[in-house]
Amino acid sequence: MIAILGLGYVGLPLALAFSRSRSRAVMQVVGFDVDPARVTALNQGRDANDESDPSELKAALAAGLLLSCDVQVLAAATIYIVTVPTPVNSDKRPDLAPLEAACRL
Repeated sequence: MIAILGLGYVGLPLALAFSRSRSRAVMQVVGFDVDPARVTALNQGRDANDESDPSELKAALAAGLLLSCDVQVLAAATIYIVTVPTPVNSDKRPDLAPLEAACRL
């Protein structure tokens, strides 16, 4: 199982790409986000950020793409790809707190 942590402008398209190109008999793809409202909307086929084509999102969900905010779904993954924000402050230093929090999950 491949787990994509963060379903923003990088994570959602990546999860869709993996779910599109995977062999369904070999690999499951799970997209994880800490925002339950975002996950609920995506599972209903709605992407408020317009990062995905609605028909592609619905097709991926129908084919088995799992989108969740339940950390327990990550336990079965063998590959983790973290795609969370790393905002840069006024000193041009990245804030690694979101990345560190994702890694603790």
